[in-house]
Amino acid sequence: MKKILDNEITMDPSGFVAVSDFVPSAIQEIRYFSTYNFIGDRIDGYEQPVALITKEAARALKNAANEFMVLGYRIKIFDTYRPVSAVKHFVLWGLEDQDVRMKPYFYPDLNKQDLFELGYIASRSGHSRGSTVDLTLLDMKTGKELDMGSPFDLFSELSHPDSREVTDRQYRNRMLLQSVMVRSGFEPIDCEWWHFTLRNEPYPDTFFDFPVALDYLRR
Repeated sequence: MKKILDNEITMDPSGFVAVSDFVPSAIQEIRYFSTYNFIGDRIDGYEQPVALITKEAARALKNAANEFMVLGYRIKIFDTYRPVSAVKHFVLWGLEDQDVRMKPYFYPDLNKQDLFELGYIASRSGHSRGSTVDLTLLDMKTGKELDMGSPFDLFSELSHPDSREVTDRQYRNRMLLQSVMVRSGFEPIDCEWWHFTLRNEPYPDTFFDFPVALDYLRR
């Protein structure tokens, strides 16, 4: 990849790969390609239901997935790289007071404006730097997701990794996910149990805006 100026927005995908090329066992449920998300529409920039990520993050995620496999779990990915255009979609939605159709499912106890003020949605997302992943675990014996105590993208204190409102088993499941991801080089955040960013991400000051599409990545 060519040298990129700090905080530049670029369309250059040359430092990215498909997660499926590194972790073929990963289940992908790319929520922002679907309408089952906190907005209720497919999000701008998501042209295909695929997970793209920087090469460095892909290697680290492969290490994590291998350790999880030994323990009897597969990773299930909800989101990775998120274009700047998708974040703009979030922000514009936040300005539309009337559209609250998904409130009962994703932010039942908050107003839309609270999602931005409390940091659940950012006007500039680390996902757009390409080394962040939202994921959970699937138990290979049961074929079911581990019970984490709250679903992906539930904007609530219940989703904070250290919430003590969850059961002991749910808390242990969260800590299992977190411990392996941290050992593999990722860092968690304090408000979402599913969110991890590569500790030494390759583009810490660069935001990308190419579409989520294998066709664009491999052209």
